[in-house]
Amino acid sequence: MGGIIQRLYQRGLTRYWARSARSAMTTDLTTLRRQRAGARKLRQHLNTLISVSESRLALPLVGSIAFPTPHGTDWRWRPSVWREPLPTVGVSAVQTNETLGKEVTLFHDCNVSELTLRQLRNTREADLAPFGLRMDVFRFDGSFLSLAIDLPFEAVDGLKRNHLIRLNTIVELEKPLEIFARLNIKHGPNTEQIVREVPLDTDEMTVEFDLAYSKLNEKRVEKMWVDFIFEGPEMNQVVLRDLTFSRRPRAEF
Repeated sequence: MGGIIQRLYQRGLTRYWARSARSAMTTDLTTLRRQRAGARKLRQHLNTLISVSESRLALPLVGSIAFPTPHGTDWRWRPSVWREPLPTVGVSAVQTNETLGKEVTLFHDCNVSELTLRQLRNTREADLAPFGLRMDVFRFDGSFLSLAIDLPFEAVDGLKRNHLIRLNTIVELEKPLEIFARLNIKHGPNTEQIVREVPLDTDEMTVEFDLAYSKLNEKRVEKMWVDFIFEGPEMNQVVLRDLTFSRRPRAEF
């Protein structure tokens, strides 16, 4: 019985808001102001319900950090853009130093920005990441374009020169271009940088940074981030279907 009453109530509520929307142009201002306040409250709850339900019904599971890692891994991480829905899913005419989510920042030197960033949902069964990140580049009058990913404190907690930092990503390109990954580690007043080209000849790309060849001061490590540098990005679409990081000590011989 309760289910029937609830359905009838929902139908009546839907009819009320539909009728209010149709007559909004002629409703007196006092009533319209009251309806607007009620609609805003309702929209907040509806947006929350839609966001949560889409997240829970998405494939794969939202919040998932599941991905394969090498033996001996002591830290692993998938950034939130690829893990959970963002309050703001996209940005157009992206300005330099503009962020998407908590960890992703876009840098460029364009005079006129014709760049967009957007979180998209991964729905393929093969995808381990719940979400992906799409970057559209139209006319590009700058000299550089990079996407910075800030890594959490756990990435540098206990970091040693015998560590290997592993980056795995799945990249889809509208047309070929070169992508470089640059690992940055701030230690005291200095920043150690290691650059690797991202191989684009396979579906899943792996890049490893060996800290044994760095001049890292282990006692003064403060933070770590990775820059993706795009060469010749004009009139292209880049989709990062997944992005994960892991850390492990190198094998001793």
